[in-house]
Amino acid sequence: MVKKNNLLRLKPILKILIVVFIFLSGIAFSYYIGLKKGYKNNPNPTQEDKYTSFIFEVYDKIQENYWDKINDQQLTDLYKLGIEKLTSQPQDLKSDDREGLKNLLIKELKNIDSEEKKKEFVVSLADIVLANLKPFGRSRLYSQKQEQDLKNSVQNINPDIDQYDILEVDKNASLNQIEKNYQVKKEEWNPETNKSPEAEQKYQEIEKAHEILSNPDNRTIYDQTGVEPTISYKLIRPTIFYIHLIKFSPTSFDELKRITEEVDNVDGLDSLILDLRDNVGGAIDLLPYILGPFIGPDQYAYQFFHQGEKTDFKTKTGWLPSLVRYKKVMILINENTQSSAELMAASLKKYHVGVVVGTPTKGWGTIEKIYPLENQLTDKEKFSLFLVHHLSLRDDNQPIEGIGVEPNINISDSNWEQELYSYFNYSDLVEATKEALTSN
Repeated sequence: MVKKNNLLRLKPILKILIVVFIFLSGIAFSYYIGLKKGYKNNPNPTQEDKYTSFIFEVYDKIQENYWDKINDQQLTDLYKLGIEKLTSQPQDLKSDDREGLKNLLIKELKNIDSEEKKKEFVVSLADIVLANLKPFGRSRLYSQKQEQDLKNSVQNINPDIDQYDILEVDKNASLNQIEKNYQVKKEEWNPETNKSPEAEQKYQEIEKAHEILSNPDNRTIYDQTGVEPTISYKLIRPTIFYIHLIKFSPTSFDELKRITEEVDNVDGLDSLILDLRDNVGGAIDLLPYILGPFIGPDQYAYQFFHQGEKTDFKTKTGWLPSLVRYKKVMILINENTQSSAELMAASLKKYHVGVVVGTPTKGWGTIEKIYPLENQLTDKEKFSLFLVHHLSLRDDNQPIEGIGVEPNINISDSNWEQELYSYFNYSDLVEATKEALTSN
């Protein structure tokens, strides 16, 4: 009877113990799940979480968007090497995966005694990793200023130079005043008479300012948007039109249309020299539009390569009537022709639009893109990824990167002029091509 009474007294205690055990088990389970998920939903992240979140967003965007497939082992090794460079100490990854990298990062961050130094550490680390992706130096971590500078470059805007100041004229100056000042400045800085070290550069700046401000269409665009023209042109023979496409910007297609229409009523004009020398590329999205007038609508123009897959790009415009008239076309390239200009040269070569003349192009066959970051280190400064996300392929399906585009006629060969005559037995065009090749 005594034992039974004792058991009755213990039952409430056992119930309480069971409830406490279940409660504690629930807490332990939740804690385990929280650890496993990495406290992704933690409303009060530690300082280390802020920095590791930044690093791992960069990590994830590289794996997802980089042109080549890169696994955890390869990527964590790049981070490890980056940490070794920043600390000047050998490092040990416990595992070649995200968890191993996270542990290493947290350990190193604890050794840094200020938030500013921690920020500098992770920013430098991210930039080192990006710079060491192949091709080396093409991918980088960008500040807001670098991102804006890139946008200005693509749009062909230079906020640091005022073309009116170069000719020393007012923004409301007449064309006569612009021409008068141009002649004075041109004579003053002519490299043939002015032997100062800066004469050549000053002379080129004066010529460019005159080209922009003396043309009403160019001047209007420049006044309204700050965009400088990307095409220079001239009639170099009664039958030969010369176009120098300096770079690709969002205005280049409209420029091409406008300038070819300007001379469309010239009788007998049937030959074109398209100069892509020293063209640094630019707005790659424009290429399907600017190639259409040369190779026709809905044509397979070029390919991109990304993580084992090829993507075809077709032209998005058709023939320009003002370009169809040119029956004989020379395309000039050199070692400074790069990026989208190389793609254009390769496509024109593929479709036999004309004869490609010059020297092999630079071999800059990467396509880069800016990727914004959600995890920032401060509210005052924002970083983004400038990442190579595709390689471009030339007309034979080989990557342009590191190889370039070969001309039909290489002017390094001793008999290149004879080869030119074999394509076009037209002395005026051959002579005009030779003049163009030696003019720049």
